[in-house]
Amino acid sequence: MSTLPFAALAQAAPAAAPQQGALGFSPLIMMAVLFAIFYFMMIRPQMKRQKEHRALLAGLAKGDEVVMSGGLAGRVEEVGDAFVKVEIAPGVVVQMQKGAVTQVLPKGSLKKN
Repeated sequence: MSTLPFAALAQAAPAAAPQQGALGFSPLIMMAVLFAIFYFMMIRPQMKRQKEHRALLAGLAKGDEVVMSGGLAGRVEEVGDAFVKVEIAPGVVVQMQKGAVTQVLPKGSLKKN
């Protein structure tokens, strides 16, 4: 027998059995909760924005006033499959990728000079 009192207490106490149940699945539950938060905060809004942008591009027509990703604003002159011709000033027509269109402005937003 040991002369240390804590050694005697440690020998007398039975080993605690690990608890099973809900706590055993806590890492899986935490991963599922984190994935759900990630999905609703990042993935779902991004998919919604992509869907809205595709609808905007599909609805482009001649005469629409648009803003491009670089900040240029102009009036659509011609719409192709991959490119759009935009008049940015009287007599100045540029050809840009269709995906560069970021916004369609209300009619009459751009004034003729």
